[in-house]
Order: sequence, then structure tokens, then C-alpha cells
Amino acid sequence: MRALAGAAKGARMCGIVGYTGKRQALPFLLDGLRTLEYRGYDSAGVELEADDGELAEVKCRGRVAALAELCSGLPGTQTTGIAHTRWATHGEPSDANAHPHRDCSGRFAVVHNGIIENYQELKAELEGTGHSFKSETDTEIIAHLVEEAFRGPAKGSLETAVGLAAARMQGSWAIACVSSEEPGAIVCARKGSPLVLASTDEGAYAASDVTALSNITSRVINLEEGQLARLEPSGKITVYNADLSVVAEPDGFTIDWDASAATIGGYPDFMAKEIAEQPAAIERLLEGRLGPDGIVLDGLSLPLDEVAAIDRIYIVACGTSWHVGLLARTYIERWANIPCVVECASEFNYEEQLVSDHTLCVIITQSGETADTLASARKMHARGAKVIAITNVLGSTAARESDGVIYVQAGPEIAVASTKAYTAQLVAAALLALFLAKANGSMPLRVVRDHYREMLRIPELIRIVLSRAWQDEVAARAFTDAQSSLFLGRGVSATTAREGALKLKEISYLHAEAYPAGEMKHGPIALVEPGYPVVVVVPESPVRDKTISNLREVDARGACVIALATNGDVRVAQLADYLLLVPPAPEWMSPIVDVVHLQMLARYVALARGCDVDKPRNLAKSVTVE
Repeated sequence: MRALAGAAKGARMCGIVGYTGKRQALPFLLDGLRTLEYRGYDSAGVELEADDGELAEVKCRGRVAALAELCSGLPGTQTTGIAHTRWATHGEPSDANAHPHRDCSGRFAVVHNGIIENYQELKAELEGTGHSFKSETDTEIIAHLVEEAFRGPAKGSLETAVGLAAARMQGSWAIACVSSEEPGAIVCARKGSPLVLASTDEGAYAASDVTALSNITSRVINLEEGQLARLEPSGKITVYNADLSVVAEPDGFTIDWDASAATIGGYPDFMAKEIAEQPAAIERLLEGRLGPDGIVLDGLSLPLDEVAAIDRIYIVACGTSWHVGLLARTYIERWANIPCVVECASEFNYEEQLVSDHTLCVIITQSGETADTLASARKMHARGAKVIAITNVLGSTAARESDGVIYVQAGPEIAVASTKAYTAQLVAAALLALFLAKANGSMPLRVVRDHYREMLRIPELIRIVLSRAWQDEVAARAFTDAQSSLFLGRGVSATTAREGALKLKEISYLHAEAYPAGEMKHGPIALVEPGYPVVVVVPESPVRDKTISNLREVDARGACVIALATNGDVRVAQLADYLLLVPPAPEWMSPIVDVVHLQMLARYVALARGCDVDKPRNLAKSVTVE
């Protein structure tokens, strides 16, 4: 693994695809954009190289389906093109602000994922030399910079022009550029935002992530930080360093899942599919993880003596992954006796940390591209800490740049709200905790093996919960007229409550607040009135009786109680309006099993409210901007 270096800022996860070759470009471009819709977007566009060498552009605010309709009249003979789904950062969602963007001459066009932080200064300079702009975006300046460089110091070389333009920009970018000056060529550049490339007998391809290429090839090239690439119709891909020296052996990897894994199959939506895939995902992750000496984590290249010497851990993540971090801290502190600090990456980056040669930073990111999380890792690495990534995406920035990686092997997760990646990350965090505990002598091998054998039961326990989806469908009725709701839990269940509340907010747009149950009397109880939905996570645990006391308090005030409880818990059943039952499990394992009920509950509430559970408004799958 390479050391972390450089700054990480970017745009929300826009989608880029490009193709040049023997085939018609438009079908691949539109299919690629559809595949990348899960990343979130508000507009879409394509740029095609017409038969006469000129560029043809179609773009619009709205969905890829609307773009495809507008493209229906185009001739099907163009074999080179780039396309984009945009999430607005600079400038409102509109036809004019949609990508691609052109220069003044109309002979250079670019698509871009990222943020150009000094675009205002560059725009003012370009306007001073006669350039005019048609949009409010930062991206448009790239096309003008390329035009200037191409006609000046680049001396007619498109890759040189893109390289010179990149050298003047500050921020982050994944760029694909086409020009009628060099028909058939696509030039790409990358800093901060991901871009992958592929070559086949049919041509050369570019995309923001591997899901758009998975039905084309199983082998892709990672464009590394600061690199550029030239794609040609023959399928030839030349990768350059920032100084335009050729990279002899570009970094690549093999896609380890079938393209069908990113299709909806027979499910009504991707969220339903991904909830159902959790047992299989966890089985893949657990397979072969117990060796003669304990937990096997092949992706951790740290020497065991360094692992044993770790005396402080920072766990950094955002959103759902931050909830994983909260439970990871519990596992690590209980089993490995190592003090842990868990921070939201957006706050962590602006605080001071105590770092020594024995400090470990664990970053948790489903996509491996979350800007705040990557910035935190780079900061810690620069200060001398070792960095381990827990991520789902093979070849992601987090995986490539860390000292070690644990792939959660959940497969592609298309729905914006994370489900199977969350539970797989929790299992990965438990595996890491056991690994650390054995390495520093806090847990004997016999106990490590016992915990691992318990973990092997998780998939079957989740299958039992999945079979009880009807309980969540019925409980969704509690939210029919609700404007807000409260989620409560104690101990590890407090984090389950947080994740349940987040899922409800994300996909149903219903306000939900999560609180440690013991803190309810310090504020949130004021919200409770007759009919107010309160979800209480109260499985069998050492703090069950305490949580039942809190349950009684909301019940006495007329709340509509949705209780998640262990099979046969009569006391809880007597106090609940709706029951979500889970099979018995060790306390530390319960968050991995229990949360599945809350995922299904959120989905049923969202469906009842007429929401798109796969693509909730205002959200992207990963946020690559600070």
C-alpha cells in the first residue's frame, strides 16, 4: 500500500463515463449513466463526436431517462463521446449548468467530478482575455483553460493542454475531455476524485467507478492521483504522470463481482435486494477468517510487533460509517483494551490529535472515496500514525492509500441508504478487534475462536429477522400521521437506535431523533405526546431492565411504542403497541442482527409515504466534498 499524500476535496459523487472505439458510443454512455444513477444527481448530459468531426451536445436538468428521450433523434453513428450526471455545487440545477461544458470555440468539451477552488480567480483572468461563459459552474473554466493551452504552449497536443490546465487549478477533479481538434481521442485527468479506465478489442472506456464497466470487462486501470490518460479508438490507453512522462505499468485490479450483482433482479427496489443480501455478504466476509493463530486479515501488512504496540486508536468516519465506528470502539476497548476515540471526519480534520509511533487510525468508508474521511487519514498518516481502511470498494482511494485494508465484500450497493455495507462493516470491525486483542495478548486464542464461532451464526440470525418483515410492515402504521419520532436504546443498542433514526430520516423524510434512553429525561421526553411514535431498542442485555423503565415513561405519556425485543420477552410485549422480535444473541452481536428490523421498518414507512427508497432527495451515495 502506498502512503497517503495530498489534499482531498471534491464534489458530491457526480458520474462520468466515456467511450471511444468501434461501437456506437451513445448506448454505452446512457447505460453507464443509468448504472451510476445511485451516486445521486440533478442533471445529465452527453457530448458526442459527430461524423463530420464536430461535437454534438445534449444535456438537461432531470433524470437520465429525460436525457435519453432528448437523444433519441441523434444519428447512431458516433463512436466517441463523454457523458455526465451532475450534483449541483456551483450553480443551481439547470440545463445551462449541466455538463458537458465547452470553450468559446465549441471545439473542446469537458465533464468533471470535483470542485475547482480557485475558479473565480481563473474565470476573472479568462474573461479579461476575451473568454465568455454560459454557466455558473466552476467546471466551465476547465474547457477554456484547455483551449488556451492547446492553442498556446501545448502546441496542439490535447493531453498536454489538459495537463497544463490541471496545473493551474486548485481543488479536486476527475476530468474527461474531447475535442474536434483530435477526433477519436479522450483525455482524462484525476486529482482527488476517482476515475477508472478499461481497454477491450472494442475500444477504450472511462468511468467514475467500476459499476459502469462491470459488464464490459473484469480488468480495470486505476488512474492515480495526479495522473492523466489518453484513450484511443483502438483501445490503446496511455497513462501519464503529471509531467507527461509515460507510466510503464499503470495500476490495475480485477473486478471481483459479476455484473448481475449491480442489477435489481426480481426485487421491487435495490434497498429491498440489499437488505436481503446481508446474510450472504457476511458469509463471504467471514469465510476463512480463522487460522491457527487467530483471525486472518490478509490485507493488513503491519508487522505483528507494531500491532501489539498500538496504544491509542482514532476511528474516523461519516454518516452510517460513523455508527460503525461507535460500535468498533466498544469491541476494541472491551477485547483489546486499547483506548479509542471516535470522530466524525468533518470535525476531526479541524482538531488536534495526540499521535505517537504507536497510534493507529482506522477509517471506515463504504465507497472508499469520502473526502472528509480521506483527508483525516492523510492528516494522521502525515503525523506518523498507521492507517487501516475498512471499505467495500476494491481499488478505492482509501484502499490504495492505506497501510492496510479490510474489504467488507458486500458487493455493489446501489441504494443510497446503506444496509448490507453497514452490517458487513460491523462484522469487519469485530474481526479487527479480535485481531488486535490476540496480537497484544488481551484475549487468549481460545476466546478468539469462541467469538469467531459465534459470529458464524450471524447470517442465520439475520435470516430469521428477514422472515419477520411483516412485523415491520405492520409497525409502519405507527408513522402514518407522524411529523417526528424518537428512537431510544442503551449500551450498544443506543447506536442501533441512531442508525435506525438515520435510515428513517434518509428515505422517508420524516424527522427522527435518536437518544440514549437514560438521557431521555434530559430533554427529548418533552416531545412525547399521545400517539407520538417512539422506537425502543430493548433486546436481552445487562441494561434491559433500565431500558424497560424508560419504555414505561414514554408509555405513560401516551406514546405509540414500537419495541424491538428478544423472542419471548413478555414484559416488553405488555408495554408495546408494535413488536419487532429478534432471536437471542450475545450482547455484542445484537447490533448486527437488530438493525435489520430498523432497515425494513424505515423502508416500509418510506414506501407508505410515496418516497423513492433507492434515490432519496438531496442525498448522494458518497459525499466527496468537504
